[in-house]
Amino acid sequence: MTWLADTRTSYDTVAESYAGFVRNALSTQPYMRAALSVFAAQVDGPAVDVGCGPGHFTAHLNELGVDASGVDLSPGMIDLARRTHPELRFEVGSMTDLALSDASVAGVLVFWSLIHVPDAEVPVALGQFRRVLRRGGRLVIGFHVGDETRLKTEGYGGHPMRVNVHLRQPAHLARWLRNAGFKVDAEWRLSPEAEVPQAILFASR
Repeated sequence: MTWLADTRTSYDTVAESYAGFVRNALSTQPYMRAALSVFAAQVDGPAVDVGCGPGHFTAHLNELGVDASGVDLSPGMIDLARRTHPELRFEVGSMTDLALSDASVAGVLVFWSLIHVPDAEVPVALGQFRRVLRRGGRLVIGFHVGDETRLKTEGYGGHPMRVNVHLRQPAHLARWLRNAGFKVDAEWRLSPEAEVPQAILFASR
């Protein structure tokens, strides 16, 4: 699929710059840390960070006591994650075809990675999340809020990229989640007055 190839190549290109951009980001984002803490408190077993990038969220979850591993489409990102966090597990993979066994994890974290998945493929990804989650498992999705798709042609450090960024309304994503067999437990809005607000949905299988 073209969008998969474009996303992989784009994040391979910006991997080093992106890692520098997010390295200390959590220290200035208390509400993001709070969301991760809620997730960590609810997960009873292993978890997977899907679209983990350089592994900063994965590492934070482990600091919170979660047995978390990471999956990312970009080999460049996974190489960085492995070098930065050699004690943790990271694998190259796609959220539309996760190489995980059925009911093998208690939690799935998807922070700002579903934003690159086209509408037609979102139900496929959600189906994968449900498949790998145990009964009662937790899913948390962070995303940009809006009603449009933006083509990103330049990324971190000024490097070329070609990825679509899909901005979505929480109610729309919540409907997809319910249709995929999830129960939506909570919705958080972040930076609601920003040009591009953000949101986090908490759901359970």
